Amino acid sequence: MIHMVEDIELKIQKSEISTAELISHFREKCKICGHHRIMHDAAGKCEGVMNKPCTSGCDKFEAE
Repeated sequence: MIHMVEDIELKIQKSEISTAELISHFREKCKICGHHRIMHDAAGKCEGVMNKPCTSGCDKFEAE
């Protein structure tokens, strides 16, 4: 796990994206379901929050 975290931190450093920029990106909410971007999977489907599935029918992240 520690090695994975180090790998991710190295990728972030190489990308020149700041931690603050990443945080603001993932804090953005979906206008369909209201969940944060981080709750949506790579395909855009909302996986819900706190291990509960999203019941809004949202299947694509659309920023507010």
